[in-house]
Amino acid sequence: MKVEWRDIDLSDLTTILERVSEHLSDEERDKLKAALDTLAFLTGEIGTKGMTIERLRRMLFGASTEKTDKIFPDAPKDEGGAKPGGEDGAGADGKQRRRHPGHGRIEANAFTGAVKVCVVHRTLHHGERCPECLKGKLYIQLQPAVLVRVRGMAPLAATRYELERLRCNLCGEVFTAEAPEGVGAAKYDESAAAMVALLKYGCGLPFNRIEKLQRNLGIPLPAATQWELVENAATLLAPAHRELVRQAAQGELLHNDDTTAKILELGSAWPLEEQSGEPEDERTGVYTSGIVSSTDGHQIALFFTGTRHAGENLAAVLKQRAAELPAPIQMCDALSHNTAGEFETIVANCIAHARRQFVDVAQRFPEQCRYVLETLREVYHNDALARAKQMSPADRLAHHQEHSGPLMRGLQWWLYEQIEHRKIEPNSTLGGAVKYMRKHWEKLTLFLRVPGAPLDNNVCERILKKAILHRKNAMFFKTQNGANVSDLFMSLIHTAELRKVDPFDYLTQLQRNATLLPSAPQQWMPWNYRATIAALGAGPDPPS
Repeated sequence: MKVEWRDIDLSDLTTILERVSEHLSDEERDKLKAALDTLAFLTGEIGTKGMTIERLRRMLFGASTEKTDKIFPDAPKDEGGAKPGGEDGAGADGKQRRRHPGHGRIEANAFTGAVKVCVVHRTLHHGERCPECLKGKLYIQLQPAVLVRVRGMAPLAATRYELERLRCNLCGEVFTAEAPEGVGAAKYDESAAAMVALLKYGCGLPFNRIEKLQRNLGIPLPAATQWELVENAATLLAPAHRELVRQAAQGELLHNDDTTAKILELGSAWPLEEQSGEPEDERTGVYTSGIVSSTDGHQIALFFTGTRHAGENLAAVLKQRAAELPAPIQMCDALSHNTAGEFETIVANCIAHARRQFVDVAQRFPEQCRYVLETLREVYHNDALARAKQMSPADRLAHHQEHSGPLMRGLQWWLYEQIEHRKIEPNSTLGGAVKYMRKHWEKLTLFLRVPGAPLDNNVCERILKKAILHRKNAMFFKTQNGANVSDLFMSLIHTAELRKVDPFDYLTQLQRNATLLPSAPQQWMPWNYRATIAALGAGPDPPS
């Protein structure tokens, strides 16, 4: 249908409305008047110079948040106005306000990578007489005054060594000064590959942008050279990645999910796929699967990109699981791709996915959705208390059974009434949300029956943001080999981040100890590699 553009004055529409108002009820007239006012407002805003699609979206649909107190601003709060699970403080007017962590100045101790320089007093020393009172003696305080100086520099720095050359004027022999120890064997230090990998796969910065940045800073580094650095480093680090996969297979809790990806030339797959069979020829979809395994107090993040779904990649990982171990808990959403594969797990489904369906229809069905969201808010509040008190899995289970059990039983009965007693239309969007929660109720409430079962799959959703960030900036992989290198570095980098370990130092040290890595990869994990280096008595890092 062809749409014809017409310039219509708002006053003409208002006149038409006034003429037909006598045939309309007051309610109908008010609705038409509101529609005209909205049209006039949006038309004016669209013509504004600073209007963007994002601003228009926020204006029409509000802020993109799923918090209950944002969806229902008038929702009841705890006594004193405090929100469940939050840290609150009183303002100047005596009202309680939630404190948002991360605001304010960064303390000096946070600069763990800064170079420390000790500055002594120019004129005074320990043990001397005080120049002020001339009686007491000076002593060194335990805590020095601290100043932090931040300066800019290129991500990859370079040092140019000019070796003096002497030539005999009689025989013509040339004598060249010796290069410093460790210089000359290779142009690029191990830290160069670690930095490129961190920028590319940890921060989503494409090779061409790194190339432009380095060129502008006077230290050229072509994109092709960057790829050679990370590809060669990936070969050295492969034993550490295989050990991560092996240890992840032993986990007692595994999260998995996937997101779309793109590979221009599908070819040889990562070795894990050989263990789960050959990919089907008709498959054309490409995915990046994320797996988070909790084992021995550590969280391991794994990425796999290819034609396999998350469930199939999880099956390949679990092939390395010790036979004597019990079936692990698997947390995922209800999509069948997440459980596709031959493996045995105790499946739990994500409450956040079920909750989101009510969030999407909250404006149309406020009364019903308010009950669901506020009930689940209390359940999350109970889980936050269990984390704050660092409860054991058994204590956490008892805590949820006592406090969250009655809430979930009430919610289950409410869901039953909505459909069976015809309180809502089963084929509506609200009816779909209710039926989804009823269908997957047993898996959604596993946390009430099995110790350690989580509420949601948010930890896996968060690690997939790293793959999504890379996809938004680089858009695609050219070959399967490029995807494999990306998966390796993302797994190592994000596992180090989950452990709160410096990923740059971790990647650098793995390369510098690459000869020791294949024989004992379990000693070079993010949580113990520093202890391994200390046990080896490693000296200072070689000069860059």
